[in-house]
Amino acid sequence: MKGIPALCASLLLLSGIGLAQAAKSTEPRTVSQVLDRSVTNVESEFVPAADAMPEDKYSFAPTNGEFKGVRTFEQQVKHVAAVNYILAAAILGEKPPVDTGEESGPASVKSKADIMKYLKDSFAYVHKAIGSVNENNQVAPIKSPFGEGNATRLALATGAVGHCFDHYGQMVEYLRMNGIIPPASR
Repeated sequence: MKGIPALCASLLLLSGIGLAQAAKSTEPRTVSQVLDRSVTNVESEFVPAADAMPEDKYSFAPTNGEFKGVRTFEQQVKHVAAVNYILAAAILGEKPPVDTGEESGPASVKSKADIMKYLKDSFAYVHKAIGSVNENNQVAPIKSPFGEGNATRLALATGAVGHCFDHYGQMVEYLRMNGIIPPASR
C-alpha cells in the first residue's frame, strides 16, 4: 500500500516537470533565434556536402549542353562563403573581415582544407550577424551590399539562407554526377 501513494506522488511530480518543460517550449522565439535556426539548417547540409567532394574533384564542372561555363564545385563553395561574408558584414554595418574576392572567393584560398575553413568561418560570421538582428532593427533600412539602394537586415539574413540553398542544389548535382551521394541523402 505504501508503494501506491509514492508512485502517485512520483507521477504527479514527473507530470509537473513535463508540463513546465512544455510551457518553456511554447515561449515565442526572437527573430534572431528563428533566423539562426534557419542558418544552422542550411549550414548542416551545405558544409557536409562541400566536404563530401574529394579534393581532386573540386575543379569539376559539367560542360555538356546547358552547363557550359558554369562554376566549378570549388567556385560554388567559395562563392557561397564570400557572399556569406558580404551579407553578414552588411547586417553588422561593417566591411567583411576577410577578402571576399568580389563574390567569388579569394584566389589565395586554394586547397580543400583552406576552402573548408573559409566556408566554416563564413557561417560563424553569419551566426554573429544574425545575433545582432532584433525586433527594433530587423526592417530598418541599411545600405545594400550589392549596389545602390537599401535593404533590411531581415531581407539580407533570409537572403543568405536562400542563396546557400540555391547553390547547395547545384552542388548536389555535381556530387551525384561524380557518383557521390550527398550526406543529407544518406
